[in-house]
Amino acid sequence: MRRNALVLTAALWLCPRPASAGDNDLVLGRLGTVIDDGTTPRTVGQNLEFRSLVSELGVALAPRLSTPADTLGFGGFQFSADLSWTSISSTRPYWRALQASPDPGGTGTMAHGDGMLPNFGLFVRKGMWFPVPSLEFGAGAVHLMDSRLWTAQGYAKLALHEGYHDLPIPSLAVRGAVSRLMGQKDLDLTVISIDASIGKQFGIGGTWNANPYLGYDALIIIPRSEVIDPTPNVDGLDPANMGDRDLDFVFRDQDDIIRHRFFVGAKLRYYVFAITLEGTYAAAGNSIDDRPTDAVCTTSSLTTNCDSTDQAAAQKTFTVSTGFDF
Repeated sequence: MRRNALVLTAALWLCPRPASAGDNDLVLGRLGTVIDDGTTPRTVGQNLEFRSLVSELGVALAPRLSTPADTLGFGGFQFSADLSWTSISSTRPYWRALQASPDPGGTGTMAHGDGMLPNFGLFVRKGMWFPVPSLEFGAGAVHLMDSRLWTAQGYAKLALHEGYHDLPIPSLAVRGAVSRLMGQKDLDLTVISIDASIGKQFGIGGTWNANPYLGYDALIIIPRSEVIDPTPNVDGLDPANMGDRDLDFVFRDQDDIIRHRFFVGAKLRYYVFAITLEGTYAAAGNSIDDRPTDAVCTTSSLTTNCDSTDQAAAQKTFTVSTGFDF
């Protein structure tokens, strides 16, 4: 009877979290399956779904680009705010982990097709001359709107070639950046970005300065699962719910996820006011969480110990950034 009660209780992971949660918060317990084989009930996390989910989420929360190849110069300083929208394949089953999913039970079918995750960010950027000329640093925070999720972000950019504005020679820069997730107790997520960009600055009518740019960006997404409670509405300390903690689980550590982004944008500046428009395209995921073959892979439909291929779809991001250059 107690075992049956525990299995019934586990169904509570299908229910929404308290009203304080936003539509874009994550409920990772939905990606677990309760197993009752006649012994102690337990929960098995579905690694393939976890990998695909964090791959798409990692692209949405990846380090911001939104700057041309030219640096601000060693005396330059910029404060900016931006809005971005990143597409997600919300029709796929792993997005049932989204708080607002209309189908938390398993199929993941959404009523209105694929969706978008909106972000809001604040950044400061500073040009430097030390330790080398043409160096720029930036830091900021990005908030996934309608959620409790934030990321802290920082980057360093080195212009390999810039400043020849009167010649038909483009500027060239490389950049390294990192993004760290905050506000999600079930997930530790780090996204590393390495990109290269080219651009060319020119004047418009003697008043505006235009700086179009394009480039390539490699993303390294590093997800780590914390202990997940699939029955958050059940008090595990209550004697009536003895054994509830046996349902807690973690997703096994994943190999790093690699995603490839291509971006194009333009920065327009009038006096100290600047606006940047940018679009990025992240190719579909295909990296594999490589695991040794064992009996579970051939005898169980729960492929938690088997290879997991990133099934994330291609994603697009649109960003509008406004700021002041000094």
